[in-house]
Amino acid sequence: MSAPANSRRHPGVAAGKDDADERGVHAVSAALQSLRQATRLELVSVLSPLLSVIVVAYRSRDELSACLGSLPRELLGRAVEVCVVNNSPGDGVAAWIAETFPAVRVIEPGVNLGFGRANNAGYRATTGECVLFLNPDTISNEGAIEHCVRRALAEPGLGLISPRLVQADGTMDAACRRSIPTLWDGFCRASGLAAAFPGTALFAGYNLTHLPMDGTYAVGAINGAFMLGRRTVVDEVGPFDEDFFMYGDDIDLCIRVAQAGYQVVYDGRVSLTHLKGLSVAKDYDRMAAAIFDANRDVYLKHFGGSAFARWKWRTAFGLWKRVALWRARRRGHQAVRPV
Repeated sequence: MSAPANSRRHPGVAAGKDDADERGVHAVSAALQSLRQATRLELVSVLSPLLSVIVVAYRSRDELSACLGSLPRELLGRAVEVCVVNNSPGDGVAAWIAETFPAVRVIEPGVNLGFGRANNAGYRATTGECVLFLNPDTISNEGAIEHCVRRALAEPGLGLISPRLVQADGTMDAACRRSIPTLWDGFCRASGLAAAFPGTALFAGYNLTHLPMDGTYAVGAINGAFMLGRRTVVDEVGPFDEDFFMYGDDIDLCIRVAQAGYQVVYDGRVSLTHLKGLSVAKDYDRMAAAIFDANRDVYLKHFGGSAFARWKWRTAFGLWKRVALWRARRRGHQAVRPV
C-alpha cells in the first residue's frame, strides 16, 4: 500500500529546509553574540577612565597642591584618574594627598626611580584611554586638557600633543615646541643668533620661534612637563626609556613616536601654566650638566650609528655644556636656560 500523497516528499527537500533553519539559528545566535560583545565593549568604554594623569613628584609638596587642585575629575562624561608617583619617600606627601585629595592614587616605590621609570610605574597602574604625563609644577585648566584629549581621540595620526606652556612671568616656555636640533640649530642657540633673530627660520630652528605662538603644527619634540596621547600609541612605541634617569627621556619618546609614523603636535590655541626651573635653579651646575649629558645620550642612541657621528655629538654637547655653564656663572645663575 502506498503512502498518502501529502506525505510523500523528496528527501533532499526536507534536508535542505532543516539546513536552512539551522543556518538561520546560527546566524541569529552569532548576531546576538556580536551585539552582546559590542554592548559590553561600549559599557567598558563608558565606565573606564577617559584620561589617566600621571604626576611624578620629587620634593614637590609646595607645587602639588595647585597642580592636583587644577585637574578635572571628569571629561566628556567620563572619569579622569590621577596617579602620583612619589620619588621622595618619607616626606609625608602620601599621607597629605590621602587627606587632601582622597581620589588621587599614590604610588611610593620607596626609592627615587627617576623620571622615566616613575612615569612608567604610573602608566602601568592606570587604565585611561588617553594618558597625560604631567609635571607637578604645572597648573592646568579643564579647557586646555579637554581640547588636547578631543584632538588625540579624533586624529589617528596624532601621537603626542602639548598646549602652549606659559611661565609664571607670562612668557612662553620655549621647550613646549622644539625641533630635533641639528648642529646648526644648536650653534645658533648657543651663539645667540637664535635670540637675535627669533623670527628668522634660518636661525630659529631650535625653538621654532619663527612660527606663531597661537598656532598649531607638527614639531620635533614637546616638553616632558605635558605630554598627552592615546594609550594605544604609547603601547605601540613603548613608554619612557628607563636608561635615562632624568632629562632626555621626553625627546627620546618624541623621536620614537615620530619614527612610528605619528605626529608630535604643538597647539598654542590653548595654554596652561608651567612654573619652570624651580628644581633646576636650586642646583644649577649639577642639573644643567645632567641635562646636556642626557640629551647627548639621546643623540648617541638615535644618531650615533658611526664612530664619526658619536665623536661629533660628544664634542658638540661637551662644548655647548661648557659655554652654557660659563654664561650662567657670569649671570649669577639668575636665568635657568641650560638647553
